[in-house]
Amino acid sequence: MPNITQKNVEHWFATRGMKILPFQREAWRAYAKGESGLIHSPTGSGKSLAAWFGPVLAHGNSSAKAPPMTVLWITPLRALAVDTQTNLRAALQGVGLDWRLESRTGDTSAAVRTRQRKRLPTALVTTPESLSLLLSYKDTARQFDSLQAVVVDEWHELLGSKRGVQLQLCLAHLRTRVSALRVWGLSATIGNVQEAADVLLGPDHSARIIRGKLTKKNQIVGVLPDPDTDIAWAGHLGLQMLPKVAELIEQANTTLLFTNTRSQAERWFDGLTRAKPEWLGELALHHGSLEPALRTKVESLLRAGEVRCVVATSSLDLGVDFSPVDQVIQVGSPKGVARLLQRAGRSGHQPRAVSRVHCVPTFALELIEIAAAREAAARGEIESRVPPTRSLDVLCQHLVTLALAGGVDPARVLEEARSTHAYQTLSDAEWRWLLDFVTRGGPALHAYPQFRRLDWHGKQLKVATRRIANNHRMAVGTISSDASIRVQFQSGGYLGMVEEAFIARLSPGDVFLFAGRALEFRRVHDMVAHVRLAKKKAAVTPRWQGGRMPLSTELSQAILQQFSKFENGKIDSPELARAAGFLGLQAEWSALPAPGRLLVERLQSREGTSLYFYPFAGRLVHQGLAALFSWRIGQSQAATITMSANDYGFELLSREPLPFDEEAIRGLFCAESLTANILSAVNATEMSKRQFRDIARIAGLVFQGYPGARKTTRQVQASSSLIYEVLTQYDAGNELPKQALREVLTEQFELERLRHALAAMQKSTLVLQPTAQLTPLSFPLWAERLSAKLSTESWTTRVAKMRLKLDKAAGRTRAGKT
Repeated sequence: MPNITQKNVEHWFATRGMKILPFQREAWRAYAKGESGLIHSPTGSGKSLAAWFGPVLAHGNSSAKAPPMTVLWITPLRALAVDTQTNLRAALQGVGLDWRLESRTGDTSAAVRTRQRKRLPTALVTTPESLSLLLSYKDTARQFDSLQAVVVDEWHELLGSKRGVQLQLCLAHLRTRVSALRVWGLSATIGNVQEAADVLLGPDHSARIIRGKLTKKNQIVGVLPDPDTDIAWAGHLGLQMLPKVAELIEQANTTLLFTNTRSQAERWFDGLTRAKPEWLGELALHHGSLEPALRTKVESLLRAGEVRCVVATSSLDLGVDFSPVDQVIQVGSPKGVARLLQRAGRSGHQPRAVSRVHCVPTFALELIEIAAAREAAARGEIESRVPPTRSLDVLCQHLVTLALAGGVDPARVLEEARSTHAYQTLSDAEWRWLLDFVTRGGPALHAYPQFRRLDWHGKQLKVATRRIANNHRMAVGTISSDASIRVQFQSGGYLGMVEEAFIARLSPGDVFLFAGRALEFRRVHDMVAHVRLAKKKAAVTPRWQGGRMPLSTELSQAILQQFSKFENGKIDSPELARAAGFLGLQAEWSALPAPGRLLVERLQSREGTSLYFYPFAGRLVHQGLAALFSWRIGQSQAATITMSANDYGFELLSREPLPFDEEAIRGLFCAESLTANILSAVNATEMSKRQFRDIARIAGLVFQGYPGARKTTRQVQASSSLIYEVLTQYDAGNELPKQALREVLTEQFELERLRHALAAMQKSTLVLQPTAQLTPLSFPLWAERLSAKLSTESWTTRVAKMRLKLDKAAGRTRAGKT
C-alpha cells in the first residue's frame, strides 16, 4: 500500500484543474485531530472531497494490502449511491490508493449482499436501512469494530424524518463498538446548522462546524408567459408553458426538468415527447416508482452527457460533484427556498460555478412566488428541519434488529438510545413499557405468541423464533407509503410500482401514463397489474400520496412582502410586473393581504355563505385552521360547514349565515385549549388509526407479507385498526396509540406552526371584505373544493366557465392579460 501524502492529493486536484479550498484543508486537519462535526457549504462546492480525503490521508500509509472496514458513507438516496461510489473511486485511483470500495442498497444484487455479509469492503456507501440490516447479522456487525469514520451525506435530508432517528440509533451503537469513531455530516441548504450538527452527534459530543465560505452564485429566472397569454388563476400541470420550456431545453446541452410530483413528471415527459418527437431518444424520465434498472440507465446517460433532458422529481434532487448539467428547470412552486436552491445546485455543480434555475409558473400566484424565492434566497432565509423525538416505534425496531445479531444487553441499548438527540429524555417508565412490549406484547397481546418477538436469556434478549427474524429483516426501515402494485407487461417486462389505491379505480381497458408510456390496464393478479401498450391517446396519470408539499413559512412571508411592494408601487422584478394585472384586480375587487394584515373575504352565492381566510401559512396549517374554526363556529350556532384549503388560505362554506364581524372573527383566533379543540374538531380517532398503521409496521406489529405476496393496503389497515382498538380498550398504558396521536398533530396539522399562525393572526390588522364575486385569491380555493366532487372533465368545464364569467366581470382590457 503506497504512502499517501497531501502532495498526492494536491497533485490529483491539479490534474483535475481544481484548487484545494481552505474549508477542505480545515476538514482534513480536523479529521486528523480525531474531531467530528458538520461540513456546511453550498451545493457543488466540494464537501464530498472535504470529507473523503480526511480518512484517505489518515489511513493511506497503512501497510495492509486489504484494509478491513474503515469508512462508512451514508447516503439518503439509492440513486445517489452509484454516483457517490463512482466519484469516491476516482479520487482513490487518482492518488494511487487501492481500497475496495462498494455500495450496499436495496438495488444491490443478492449475490453481492451475501458476499458483503461475510467480508465488508474497506469503504462502503449505503443507506440507513441497509446499515440497520448489516447490524442484524452477528458476523457482519463484528466487522464494524475496525471502523474509523462515518460520513453522512446530505444530512439535512434525513434530519427531519424517522430515517434520521434510525440513523442516530445506528451511530450510537457504532460509537459503543468504536469509542474514537469520527462522524461527519455534509449539508448545504439548511437553516438550523448548529442544531443539525448537535442532532447528528448526540448531546454528549461536541460538534465542529466547518463552513465553506464560498459565495455560490445562484440565478433564479422566471419563465414569463407571453404578453398575449392568459395566466390561469388556479394551477395544475402548467402545460401551456411547454413551448417556452422546449425552447430553453433546445438552447442547452443537458437539462434537468424538476416537477414536484411523479404525476407531473409523467405528464411533462409525455408532453415533451409529443411536442418534440425528434427528441425521443434524447429525453428521459426519472422518479422513485420506476424500475431500478430504468433509473440506473437514466443516471448513466446523465453522467455521460448523452441525454438532452431528464424529467425528474426529488429522486434527482441530490447529486455529486461535476455532473454535466447545464441548466435546471423547476415547474411549479418550489414550496421552499432550500428546495429551490438544492435543485438549482444540480447545474454548475462545482466550486465557483454559477447555478442557474428557470422557474416555470403554472398559475398566476406562482409568478409572485418566483420573485419571492429569489429575494428570500438572496437574504439567506433558508428553512430549518425539525428533528423528531420519542419515536418509540423506531426504538422497538432497533432493539429487535440488534437482538438478531446473537442477542443484546438491553441496558446497553438504553444507554445508547439516551446518548441520541431523539431519545435523550426517554423515561424509565417508557423503557420498561418497551421491554414488556417486545418480550410479551404488553397486557393486551400477551396471549398471542407472534407478538412475543424477544425472549430473555439471562440478562440478554434474543429473537424468539427464526420466522420472527426473517419477517423482521424484510420489514427493516421507516419509510412509509401506501401499498404498491407491480406494473408489468403481459409478456413480461417490469416497469415499476403504482400505488394500489390508483389501480383499484381502473377498469380493464382504461389507459394511464406510466414510465413515459401510455399503458392499457388489463387485470390485477397476485398484486401485479398487467398492462399492454395502449392505442388510445387519452390517458389518466397515477396519483401518488405525499405529492403535496406545504409552502414553507419563509417563502410564505416572502410572498406577502411582494404584495406590499406592489401596493407601494415598487414593482422591481419582471415576475411582479407580469402579475400586476392579477394583483390589481384582487386589490380592486377586495384587498391584498400583507405582513401584519389578515384578509378575510365573504361571498354570498347560491351555495350559501363562503368565508375566505388568507393567513399564508401553508396547506397543512390551513387544513387545521379550517377544521378548528368550523368547530368553534359550530359551538355557538347550528351550521354544516364545508372546507377547502391551499397554501395561501382556506374557505369555510355554509348554507347558514356565518359570523362576519371583527369580534366574532377574532374570537376564532384564541390559542387557549388549542390541542383539545383540534382533537374535538377532527375525527382524531380515525386519523390516529391511519397513522397507527405505519407505526405498527415499523414497530413490528403488522407484517406486510413476503415478496410477491404482499398484503393489500386494506388488509394492513384492517389488521392495524384491529390492534389499535384492542390496545386503546385493553392496554391504556400502551405508548404507540399515544405516539400516533402526537404524530397526527405534528405532521398532519403542523401543530406548532399552527400555534404560531394563530398568534400572528391575533396580532394582525383584520380586513373584513365582502365581495360580489370570486376574487383572484378565492378562485383557486373554490376550484379546489370543486375538484373533490367532480371528475377531471366536468371539473375542467366548470372551472373554465367560471373563469370566463370572472373575465367578463373584470373586463378583458384589465383581467384578460394577467
